[in-house]
Amino acid sequence: MAGSIRQRGKESWELRVFVGRDPATDKKQYLTKTFRGTRRDAERELARLVVQADDGQVAVRGGTLAELCEQWYAHREADWSPATAYNYRKILDRRIIPRFGSTQLRKLRTVEIDAWYADLRKQGGKGGRPLDADTVKRIHNVLHVALKQGVRWGFLTVNPSDNATQPRATKHEAVLPEPADVLHLVETSAKVNYALPYFLRLAAVTGARRGELCGLQWKHVDQKRRQLTITRSILQLPGTPLIEKDTKSHASRRIGLDGRTLALLTELRQKQADRAASFEATIKDDGYVFSHEIDASKPWKPGYATLAFGRLAKQLDLTGVRLHDLRHFVATLMLSNGQDVRTVSGRLGHANAATTLSVYAHFVDAADHKAADWLGGLLDQAAGDESEEGGRGDESRDVGRSSAGDRR
Repeated sequence: MAGSIRQRGKESWELRVFVGRDPATDKKQYLTKTFRGTRRDAERELARLVVQADDGQVAVRGGTLAELCEQWYAHREADWSPATAYNYRKILDRRIIPRFGSTQLRKLRTVEIDAWYADLRKQGGKGGRPLDADTVKRIHNVLHVALKQGVRWGFLTVNPSDNATQPRATKHEAVLPEPADVLHLVETSAKVNYALPYFLRLAAVTGARRGELCGLQWKHVDQKRRQLTITRSILQLPGTPLIEKDTKSHASRRIGLDGRTLALLTELRQKQADRAASFEATIKDDGYVFSHEIDASKPWKPGYATLAFGRLAKQLDLTGVRLHDLRHFVATLMLSNGQDVRTVSGRLGHANAATTLSVYAHFVDAADHKAADWLGGLLDQAAGDESEEGGRGDESRDVGRSSAGDRR
């Protein structure tokens, strides 16, 4: 293989290596790379590229971004959850392929990607409205991973999205209801559906995701151990039947329940059984806790729970409160009242405590301040007790006690 070097600026060089002919067009193909450094260093890098090309380690193949995206999607789809596969497919079909699908990979440039992101931020939304930063960031992530796979496969030598300017993620502040508001929601929801108060009660004491609650079956409720086992989740995608899948963290978990919640679940099952009996049906252990069916054979759609909650919250003037905010309600109350992060993480079903810390760091700080006040109060109380006992807390002993504490 032959190579050439051309100076482009001060200590900037264009390295070019012939890597063979395109099998489809018989045109010569070259690997081109910009290198910064001295001429001697550039010559060494060129020699390395020539050796790699001779060994078949480097190839610049023809093809468009659409062709790469389709191969990447087919290669990885089996590793993704149904929701991830659906969302990636939507981003490819609606965003990336319409804009860059016909672009030859070797001609795709970072400046073009940045210009596209800027255009999306200005008028990429519905009706020409601006597209929010989080959506553009998700588009970037899909494009970046697809191109990264293209580099691994040798379709291109560098990933042009590596240096693209990503928009900053938007920080969304959850609107958390007060405990009294949650109680009001639960009590009022009986007018919508007889089972909705039980659903909201569970959401507000377990922090479970809506799909996990929809996937609950009666066999998952253990009255003796006073716990709930979450093993599955219900997923609802447009135009497809409901999908029953594993949890987001791909692991089951057990959640302790209070006596009142357990009693309410017993009450719900009895209501289900009475309703079924009136139609000469029965409720089995594999029946769903939340179901519109007489025999509880099918779960609620997650979208139904969200829609019912949204209408109820609007009716009660709880502006901005979403069903998912009950999950935040559980986490923040636990952390603010001194529950350890691992316990909160386990209840929420996070893959690890680091996830909980990253999402709820400000509430961990609040709990830490409470701990500081509590610890300081204990020491102040001890000092006061010693003073009352007749001066055992003189300065020399205080200094000694501080020194001992430092050594520990």
